[in-house]
Amino acid sequence: MLDTGSHPIRDSAGADGGRSDVSSEDAVAARLQALAEMDYDALRDEWRRLYRAHPPKRVARDLLQLGVAWRIQEKANGGLSAALKRRLADLAKTMEQDGDIARNRVARLKPGAKLIREWRGETHTVAVLEDGFEWQGKRWRSLSVIAREITGSHWSGPRFFGLNGKAEAGVAIREAGNA
Repeated sequence: MLDTGSHPIRDSAGADGGRSDVSSEDAVAARLQALAEMDYDALRDEWRRLYRAHPPKRVARDLLQLGVAWRIQEKANGGLSAALKRRLADLAKTMEQDGDIARNRVARLKPGAKLIREWRGETHTVAVLEDGFEWQGKRWRSLSVIAREITGSHWSGPRFFGLNGKAEAGVAIREAGNA
């Protein structure tokens, strides 16, 4: 039985580090159920133990319980990848600056990737750089400028190179190292 007093909720591994005969899913479910029985001070202690930081001041018990439950599940099932955390931070920064994240939805390309597009019988290869793109030996600030140069008319660069889910015929993307 789990101790729901002022002590931290026990992990499924015993004190000696051995495995319990309770499955990890069952252990997580039991830990989450035990949260409902914990008083406010015990939840704050559990927050400190799991996050290694003080909980926010004057936070409602329900939110404290949700935060602790999130962390328990994150530790058991794995959290967000580093790439996803960076993407979320980028979106938050964009939202703070201009309140519009629609412009920040273009697929993220890794430096070194190559975009290959056939247009009117000619194959065009664009290299993805840290700070832009390279095409025909020159650096470019955006794919749309390159698409306009290739076609002679206004195009959405991401659409022209098949990055928005509406891939055109003759488009290929090669990740770095797979060329």
